[in-house]
Order: sequence, then structure tokens, then C-alpha cells
Amino acid sequence: MVQELISGLGLWSWWILGLVLLAAELAAPGVFLIWIGLAAVVIGALSLLFWEAAFWSWQLQLLLFAVLSIAFALAGRRFYAGRNQTSDEPMLNRRGESLVGRTATLQEPITEGRGRIRLDDTWWPVMGPDLPAGTRVTVVVASGRDLTVEAA
Repeated sequence: MVQELISGLGLWSWWILGLVLLAAELAAPGVFLIWIGLAAVVIGALSLLFWEAAFWSWQLQLLLFAVLSIAFALAGRRFYAGRNQTSDEPMLNRRGESLVGRTATLQEPITEGRGRIRLDDTWWPVMGPDLPAGTRVTVVVASGRDLTVEAA
């Protein structure tokens, strides 16, 4: 079946497979199909050179495709692994965590463990010991949108 497909499409079968995989990467990005698609395009380029050669069997083509797919995926992983550089603003998208250590005044009392404070221009739900409104509190833990506070 594979032999019939490859011989039926000719040397363009690898080009078609490579372009389909690269297009699939655009539709469902994850930086994985691009490496397999590149391996198919390389096999297609080799097919342009060796299509009439006796040694260029479909078995060799599939073996080289598998090896190149793995090699490109590992090389791509290594290339993208070095991109986790430290940021000059590590709390940029973690606003709640950036509030740890700040002090504020309770706008609503903490009753049954829940209350609210206002920091900058935002109202934040807080958890902590029961305290009356107007008490100064310090944020000690941020968990999602909820902040845990204690009396300052």
C-alpha cells in the first residue's frame, strides 16, 4: 500500500506530505508538526536527486523520514529550550503575586474569613482572621485572585 502510494504520486508524494504537515502546524500550532513536515520536505528534495537510483526504495525513504523526523524534533527542542530567559519583570502577568508584602486598609470587615481591600484601583477579595473595617493588613499569600492577609 505504501509502495503504491509513493510510486503513484511519484517523487512529489513527500513534497505533498511535507506541505500538508506544515499547513497542519499553522492550523494547530504546537511546534511539533513543523519538524516532521521539514523531514518530509528534505526527503522530497532527496527524491528529486535519487528518484531513478536503484537504492532509493520506499523502505529507505521511510527509514530516512523517521530518522530525520526524530533528529529535527530533538534539534528543535534543544533550540527552543534555550529561550526561557529571565525577564526584567517576572511578575508582569502575575498581578496577585506582585501584591505580596503590600499593606492596605480593610474596606470591608473580614467576617467568617472573607473580606475586601482596595489596592491601587482594584478591589481584591481577601481571606484571613476576622478583623474590623479600617484595620491595616499585609498581604502574605496570593492564590489566583484571592489574597490572604494578616493584621499589619
